[in-house]
Amino acid sequence: MVKKILIIVTLLIIILCFIPFSPAVVVYKVHTNDMLAYATLSSNQQFQIEYIHSIHLSPVVETYERTANNEIKQIELTYEDFAIGMPSQAEGQEKFVEKDGKYFIKNMNRIFPTITLRVGRVVANHTFIIGDKSIAMSSFTEPGSVIRIEVKKLSLWQSWKGVKMFD
Repeated sequence: MVKKILIIVTLLIIILCFIPFSPAVVVYKVHTNDMLAYATLSSNQQFQIEYIHSIHLSPVVETYERTANNEIKQIELTYEDFAIGMPSQAEGQEKFVEKDGKYFIKNMNRIFPTITLRVGRVVANHTFIIGDKSIAMSSFTEPGSVIRIEVKKLSLWQSWKGVKMFD
């Protein structure tokens, strides 16, 4: 009887290791679908992608959050210069704000199933930020590589075999 209970408990533990339950921002290499890194997300936690714009060479910060359907919702854009590729006004319910020499588009509601981007080779210095922690994307992928960012729930197994961005 003890042997059967031990087998059942062992099987349950193994099964639980493969059930996704922990929400995370996951970065994949596009052409291979290999998981490069992940960062767990707590409830309503935002994350940001910061980079140096290639034309006007000033910082741009894109702020996102996870939706109930594990999609990515852009909620804010911050930048310092109007130039090629940067918006000059808000759309719909968005709000354009100028403060302390920076421009903000707030109240954004742009939903993306994934974000695909090429990690900058020269000046972009793409950085992933959650709370007060930041990490250069070039620390887990080569500059110039194409990555896909998703929000999904990870199992314990996926967490163990992946590279966590922040300890």
